[in-house]
Order: sequence, then C-alpha cells, then structure tokens
Amino acid sequence: MRQLDELYLELPYFGSRKFAVLLGRERQQRISRKRVQRLMRRMGIEALYRKPHLSRPAAGHEIYPYLLSDVIVNRPNQVWSTDITYIPMRSGFLYLVVIMDWFSRFVLSWDLSNTMEVDFCRSALEEALCTGRCEIFNSDQGAQFTSRQFLQPLKDRSIRISMDGRGRAMDNVLIERLWRSVKYELIYPGDFASGAELWSALSRYFDHYNFRRPHQSLDYCTPAELYLNSRPKNKIG
Repeated sequence: MRQLDELYLELPYFGSRKFAVLLGRERQQRISRKRVQRLMRRMGIEALYRKPHLSRPAAGHEIYPYLLSDVIVNRPNQVWSTDITYIPMRSGFLYLVVIMDWFSRFVLSWDLSNTMEVDFCRSALEEALCTGRCEIFNSDQGAQFTSRQFLQPLKDRSIRISMDGRGRAMDNVLIERLWRSVKYELIYPGDFASGAELWSALSRYFDHYNFRRPHQSLDYCTPAELYLNSRPKNKIG
C-alpha cells in the first residue's frame, strides 16, 4: 500500500491496470489488477480522469451541485475545502482529513483516524467552525461528506454546500498539492511508528506550513499572512 501510495502521488491519472503492471515490475512478481483495485478502495484513491461516479455517496445521502465553476476566489473565508488522504505507517496506516481556506491555503483544521468513518471529519469541521465560517464549503461526494452528521453544522450556519461532480477530479487540486508536500516532506522520510508520534509531527508541520513557510503561488507570503490579515472582521464569529 505504501508503494501504491507513492506511485499514485507521481501518477494520479493511472488506473488499477497500469498500477498492477508497475508494482509487478518493482516487486518482480505478478500483481493482479483485482488486488490493486481492492487496495485502492481501502486507501480511498482512484484515478484522476473523467469518468462517471467519481465519488460514491452512501445510499440516501444528500448530493449538492458544484458551485465554483465561475466563482473568483479573492478573499479569506469565501471558500473552504476538505479532503481525506491515506497515511502509511511503519506498521499499518491512518487517514488524515484537512479543511483548508482556498484563498490563502491556510489549513484551518485537521484530524487523524484509523477508519474512514465520518466522526473524524466532523471533528475537523467543528474545529474549523470555531474560528469562523465560510460562504461556500466544497467537498467531494464521498460518504463522509454527504452524511447528515457532517452536513448539519454547515446548514445550521447557512453555509452554501458545493460538491465536486462527475469528471471534476481536479477541483480539489489545492489540497492535492498539500498532500504531495506532506507526504514527500514528512511522511515518507519520517517512517512513523505510532499515531501519537505522527500527530506530534503533523502538528509541527502544519504550524510551519501556515505561519513560517512562504508560498510561491501566494507571492511568497505565508498562508497565515493572507488569512489572518485579509479576512473581513464581520465574517468571523
């Protein structure tokens, strides 16, 4: 699964068939496509190309339209976005969820879990909402983000809900870039043995990412400089 995760970061547009071939070559043994498909489902990843049913919500969950096609994002707390990624450990794996402000790239909150259940996503959402509120909240159509438990806090605050639709795999590209940075700079070199060890390292990493690291795409400002200094005061609370 770690090898597959590394390949996916490098080649996110590859499907299970090509990953099976690449893994087989690296491991010098035959890897079946069905095994790769099973692991990709477990990791929560799929190829980034246009196809139907990009993210599958659970039966009965609410689906909302994508609202950001013609939106110019030019201020903090205008759009927040969320995503989940697989984190390989020395023994086993965990899942990481992040909520990010689109304009500033500021990581508002994050959480870890050993399952893909909604609880840790809801926990991250509640933490982010303690800092303020956004105008639009964007996610994919995964079961965690379409559940009533996750959506209710957004509805309670009259936040508009947006969901990536079919063939819109790159809509969360800002968080995808964050995943690449986290994994190449922290996860793969770190080889973490426990969740507690990983939690401490992620806490330090996101603090550095938000408050100390200049971003070229932000004209070498830090996310905190844009988020904390530019947000309208009447949007908070």
